[in-house]
Amino acid sequence: MHLRRLASVARAGAVPLPNRLRTFSWGALQKIGFCCKTSVDERERMDYDIVIVGAGPAGLSAAIKLKQLSGKHDKPLSVCVIEKGAEVGAHIISGNVFETRALDELLPDWKEQGAPVKVPVSTDKFWWLTSQRAISLPSPFQNDGNFVISLSELVRWLAKKAEDLGVEIYPGFAGSEILFDDQGGKVIGVATNDMGISKDGSRKSNYQRGVELRGKLTLFGEGCRGSLSQKLIKKYCLRELADAQHQTYGLGVKEVWEVEKSKHQPGLVLHTVGWPLDSKTYGGSFLYHMDNCKVAVGLVVALDYKDPYLNIYEEFQRFKTHPSIRSLLEGGTVLQYGARTVNEGGFQSIPKPVFPGGALIGCSAGFLNAPKIKGTHTAMKSGILAAESAFATLMNAQDSEPNMENFWSALKDSWIWDELYVARNYRPVITQ
Repeated sequence: MHLRRLASVARAGAVPLPNRLRTFSWGALQKIGFCCKTSVDERERMDYDIVIVGAGPAGLSAAIKLKQLSGKHDKPLSVCVIEKGAEVGAHIISGNVFETRALDELLPDWKEQGAPVKVPVSTDKFWWLTSQRAISLPSPFQNDGNFVISLSELVRWLAKKAEDLGVEIYPGFAGSEILFDDQGGKVIGVATNDMGISKDGSRKSNYQRGVELRGKLTLFGEGCRGSLSQKLIKKYCLRELADAQHQTYGLGVKEVWEVEKSKHQPGLVLHTVGWPLDSKTYGGSFLYHMDNCKVAVGLVVALDYKDPYLNIYEEFQRFKTHPSIRSLLEGGTVLQYGARTVNEGGFQSIPKPVFPGGALIGCSAGFLNAPKIKGTHTAMKSGILAAESAFATLMNAQDSEPNMENFWSALKDSWIWDELYVARNYRPVITQ
């Protein structure tokens, strides 16, 4: 167990210890020999079979699947997941209408296990907004059988399932550097960020060097435009290898409101286009009624907008003043707010996700289905496929270097590929 590093970080007050160590004080850990003095510039090293960057839907699905395969075949496998958020789910802010297809494959009895997936879509509406009117149109979405969920709650639940299987999850650790072998051609893990650094870059008294997390294979599930993933795409020319186009992006602003009970309709899903955006700006809003009188409301705008003065946050504030939206929110309270980018390029923008020593999964590779405005189920499926490929690779790599080339083949044979291929022309047509 790598407790020396955990204890030293706890002493610095950076993040809490995992559950199994929280009963120990720093002094107690020191007395029982779990702490040792190291050079201030020395990085400690932790070795695993698989290192996963990002505790989102893709990373946690991969971790769970790896442990399931490990148990099924009686092949011990050490799996580590690092997460930049202070806790799992802290950076997951998507409004979410959830398609359970991948969860059905990963944990078929998720209902019996108490997954926070409990509010089925009851009504699916689509409006064209003018400044004063809401014109109802036939809904292009097919949300029958889907659920309105809090994605942050779902990933926290998945994290608990992963930990129960023996996965080590460390929140509060951002992957800041990719580690390569001596030849510089193969990824061998990541290093976490240094802590205790002042704004001017100087070292404070609690300065702590990052730790090296080394794996036989490393999976990157950082989400949309992850910094390490972008470096890998560039270093290994992954877009060129797949003959893929550049990725395109949108920016989403979201709030969670608690509304008056008389206005709450659990399972209501509303999407709008039109006002406050002009005819040259691609984007739209969403409004999802969750449980406990909570409503997720947001606006997503493609970043290829033409107006240099457009402010997406201000457009979102205007959207909330529309008579049809304002009437719902009046008397309510904002509970949470945030923003995130989304990949919109789809099928044409998928890079080759495999490189020496690992793979890209989830939105790091861009598996979001733009017409459906859904990427959680495809992210989870990519994590499952990567786990199956990684496990098979490690089991068969006795006399050779692990190579996950079979992940690329598995993706092309999966329903992810079929789904994104069908939707491939949606975004390019709108861009013209």
